[in-house]
Amino acid sequence: MFSGMRPTGKLHLGHLAGALTNWLKLQDEYDCYYCIVDWHALMSEYMNSSTIKDNCKEILLDWLAVGLDPKKAVIFQQSHVSGHAELHLALSMIAPLGRLERNPIYKEQLENIADRDLQTYAFLGYPVLMAADILLYKATKVPVGEDQSIHIEIAKELARRFNNTFKEVFPEPEILLTPTPRIPGIDGRKMSKSYNNALFISEDLDEMWDKVRTMMTDPARMRKTDPGEPEKCPVWELHKVFTLDEEKKQELARECRVAGIGCIDCKKVLMGWIKEKLEPIQEQRRYFEVHGAEMMDILRDGAKRASIVASKTMEEVKTAVGFVL
Repeated sequence: MFSGMRPTGKLHLGHLAGALTNWLKLQDEYDCYYCIVDWHALMSEYMNSSTIKDNCKEILLDWLAVGLDPKKAVIFQQSHVSGHAELHLALSMIAPLGRLERNPIYKEQLENIADRDLQTYAFLGYPVLMAADILLYKATKVPVGEDQSIHIEIAKELARRFNNTFKEVFPEPEILLTPTPRIPGIDGRKMSKSYNNALFISEDLDEMWDKVRTMMTDPARMRKTDPGEPEKCPVWELHKVFTLDEEKKQELARECRVAGIGCIDCKKVLMGWIKEKLEPIQEQRRYFEVHGAEMMDILRDGAKRASIVASKTMEEVKTAVGFVL
């Protein structure tokens, strides 16, 4: 199983509740490869590439802090394994240009990311590199959210196209759909660093409370005496994920509907549960911040283990296309 994250900064509670919680379970069930995909980051951040190194460190800190275990999974950095770039080149030889141009995610990002010039071959070929990441380890399962399923379909098509053009080398990867709860930011929109509405895993908890305290709630509750509807409240979406006491959660919902509890008191309960979740994670993060050499050892060992598999696959690829004498 392969999955990765682009190093674009510290991770937030949306990452924790979605991908990372899922990855923790999967590392006990599959042979997992968890990759910091820095080549992918360069595709959109090439004008500001000096930030990628620090962002790789931030992602690794968050991964290790939440409990990803290098004894259970291969944890590594994409650029440390040359096979990713090499297989990307090989697959680009057979990638249909029209298929990439019709990719709805590509079109959407060109429209929405107006502050960067993304009219490049590399950005168009993002799904080809993603396919290389997956196929290099012959991954049969790829955990993604529904919005990324089109990229897995392209990876399957490229595997099929390679096998039919040259020789059977790659299995067709299957989507392992990640159950991703809706995690709103403090303004009610999807939590995102780019929206400036995120609550970060590593954030000072007092500063996080300042954000949670001002978080948007049910717009119908103009005053404390107004009844509310939890399902219309972004704070309730966070309660669903982080408040683990079901009786307490249902009590909060009942009290909200009859104006028996104010929004600030409801947020205080939520913040208490978030603290309970994050305090041990942040303590573990501080440990790795102090033991930086240990983190680098994890990346080196991960790259070594990944390279063994990647090299074998690339030998098969080169043999299939006729490069091996």
